[in-house]
Amino acid sequence: MPTRVKRPSILLKLSVTAGLVAFQGYLGYHLLTGTFGLESQKDMLAEIEVLKARQAALDTEIEAYRHRIALFEPQRLDPDIITERSRELLGLVHPDDIIIVPDDTK
Repeated sequence: MPTRVKRPSILLKLSVTAGLVAFQGYLGYHLLTGTFGLESQKDMLAEIEVLKARQAALDTEIEAYRHRIALFEPQRLDPDIITERSRELLGLVHPDDIIIVPDDTK
């Protein structure tokens, strides 16, 4: 009894090849336009630059607040600063102060 080896169909080979090419196309498309693709990477880098600029501005603001807080430490407390700030906040004056009121009727 002779056995015959069946050749694979050319359509099967073509369909597997077409499926793999389509899958590569799918991966290529998402490489370019996906969430973490090349176009999105450019947007992320631009956003990183904006956030670094905001961080630098906030760091400057934090340092300014730290400096102002350091002025009120008990070891380095300046009485002139305290009286000046309290007068400004409360709107009070000392009896010996001279007040000059500008004339706005001109």
